[in-house]
Amino acid sequence: MTGLVDVLSRVTRIQQLLDPAAGAATPAGAAGTGFAATLAGLLGTDATAGTGGTGTPSGADVVADARRYLGVPYVWGGTDPATGLDCSGLVQRVYADLGVTLPRLADQQATQGTAVPGLAQAKPGDLLAFNTPVSHIAIYVGDGRMIAAPRAGEQVQVQRVYQTPSAIRRILPQTGTAAGTVPVPAARPASLRTGTGTGALAGLPYADLFRAAGARHGVSPALLAAIAKVESNYDPAAVSPAGARGLMQLMPGTAAGLGVDPLNPAQAVDGAARIMAGNLRQFGSLPQALAAYNAGAGAVRHYGGIPPYAETRAYVPKVQAALAAIGPGSL
Repeated sequence: MTGLVDVLSRVTRIQQLLDPAAGAATPAGAAGTGFAATLAGLLGTDATAGTGGTGTPSGADVVADARRYLGVPYVWGGTDPATGLDCSGLVQRVYADLGVTLPRLADQQATQGTAVPGLAQAKPGDLLAFNTPVSHIAIYVGDGRMIAAPRAGEQVQVQRVYQTPSAIRRILPQTGTAAGTVPVPAARPASLRTGTGTGALAGLPYADLFRAAGARHGVSPALLAAIAKVESNYDPAAVSPAGARGLMQLMPGTAAGLGVDPLNPAQAVDGAARIMAGNLRQFGSLPQALAAYNAGAGAVRHYGGIPPYAETRAYVPKVQAALAAIGPGSL
């Protein structure tokens, strides 16, 4: 685990980008469906997803970037995802990833941008502030949900908006720099877009398949590449002692349920993307979604999280380390 933390720390220092996960939901299964409409495309569409082709970050980009940090532990005063984040540290980090500077504290952040009248008018990427004076802040996902670093002992997670916000602020889009607004850079670097830039996957086997399946099913292409690395080391003919087959090591029953040939790389990657989309949708947690890919949804549900299987407990950090090694902007 020390090696993983070191890798993540280096990635963070290089581009101020990172990942993880473990949220408020229950675990998922090894045969999921695509994201619901409100979350479609948030983890990996084309390089200008949510930007309307302009290169300017959108609310969807904010949510997609925030999801990189699912599972990071809450640490009061935390600003480094390698060690932990608090609520305002999360918000500041996400917007910094997109080239937007916000103040450090929640009550300061709750004065930025422009006011939104109420939750009915809120859009993904808006900031939700709570209490008077403001003592907590989160990022709105849509459909009455938000991404937040709640409190000590918990992790960055997707939650229901559990009380009426005391303030809602829209940071993006902004068209000027008048008082109370935050300027947005004219273009977002390709390396920071939603996990589909060519740089992150450059030189990897089957990169085009990972990108295509990721775009179809709203899953980070780099996440799919990391799974393939750990599962088969990119070997499309691999067969495990347990009978899992192909590039993505799908069990025959799982492959049949998905309607794919596990030894066909394009079909296998598409099937794995559907599984992970369903897992992420259910759990809002990358570690739990990966655990479900390895051990099955039933096991994760039964144990209320990553099951106590040695293989699964080793598998989750292996994939996260592979993901981190792929490079900045990978999730």
